[in-house]
Amino acid sequence: MEDDAPVIYGLEFQARALTAQTAETDAIRFLVGTQSLKFDNQIHIIDFDDENNIINKNVLLHQAGEIWHIGASPADKAVLTTCYNKTSDSRLVSCAAVWRMPSDWETGSHESPDDSAHNPQTLELLCRLDDSAHGNAACVLWEPMGDGKRVISLADNNALLWDLQESSTQATVSSTATLEGKGQLKFTAGKWSPHHNCSQLATANDTAIRGWDLRTMSQIYCIENAHGQLVRDLDFNPNRQYYLASCGDDCKVKFWDVRNVQEPIKTLEEHSHWVWSVRYNHSHDQLVLTASSDSRLILSNMVSISSEPFGHLVDDEELSEGEDNHQEDNNILHIFHRNK
Repeated sequence: MEDDAPVIYGLEFQARALTAQTAETDAIRFLVGTQSLKFDNQIHIIDFDDENNIINKNVLLHQAGEIWHIGASPADKAVLTTCYNKTSDSRLVSCAAVWRMPSDWETGSHESPDDSAHNPQTLELLCRLDDSAHGNAACVLWEPMGDGKRVISLADNNALLWDLQESSTQATVSSTATLEGKGQLKFTAGKWSPHHNCSQLATANDTAIRGWDLRTMSQIYCIENAHGQLVRDLDFNPNRQYYLASCGDDCKVKFWDVRNVQEPIKTLEEHSHWVWSVRYNHSHDQLVLTASSDSRLILSNMVSISSEPFGHLVDDEELSEGEDNHQEDNNILHIFHRNK
C-alpha cells in the first residue's frame, strides 16, 4: 500500500462531522455530515475498498439542517444520530435526532456511483432528542459496548441519559447531570468511557475536564485548568481504563491518569493552532491522531503510555506509581498537511 496513490473524496459542501460506522463488520465505512446554509444537507456514506484502493459512495438527504455532530449506533448499522442547527422564530436552535437509513440505500450503489448524489434518498426520522428545557444540543454519545438502546446528549450545561425504545422510535430521559457554578457554563465535548461497564462519562467545559458516574449522575473527578484555553475534545485509551487524552485551544494535547489528576502524565506541543480532535487507534493504543486548525493531522507514537510499553501487554496495576518507563516515544510518525 505504500506505493499506492492517496485516496481522496471531495464534498460539494463544507463538512465538520465524521464518524466510523462501527456496527458494520464487513466493510470499512464512514459517515460524513455536511454544513450548508442554502441547500439541503447530506449524509455521505463512504466505503473504502482496501483491496482495490478505491472509494464507493452513497448520499442521503438530511433536510433538517446543517450537521455539527454525527454518531453511529454500535448495534444497528442503519441507525445514526445527528446534532444540527435550524432556524426557529428568527433564531438559531441546535437540535438532536435519531435517524434510520432507507432499507434499500445499498441497492445498486456500486453500479452507478454518481446516481445517489443526483437523486439522493432521505433519512427517516425515528425520534427527536430535544428537550427545550435543557438547552441546545452539542453532541450525542452512544453507549460504546451497548445494544443501541442508550445515548447521552450534552445540551448547554446538562448531560441527559436517554433510553431508546420501540426500535429507537421513542426516547425518554432516564437521568440528568447539571453543571453547577457561576456564569454560563456549557459542555463543549464529552466521551463515554468503554471501561467500568460503561458507567462513566468524561466531559469538558471551558478549561476543565470532569468525570461522572452515570449510575448516580454524580461527579467523581475534576481537572481544573486542564488546558490554558477551551478544551475541544476527549478520548479514552481503549486498553487502559484510567487513561484519558484531551486537546484544546492552547495548541496542546495532554494525557491524564484520572486516578491522579494533579498533573498530566504527558503533554504534546506539536500543533501551532487550536487542536480540535484527538483519537486513539482502537487496535494499537500507542497510535494517537490529532487534528488542528493549523491545517495539519499528526499521527503520534506514544509507546511509553500505551498498554504495551515494554513490548508486552500490561495492566495499569503492574506499573507502580512513579515507576520510570524508559521506552522512548517517537512522537511524530506522520504529518498530513491540507493544501491551502
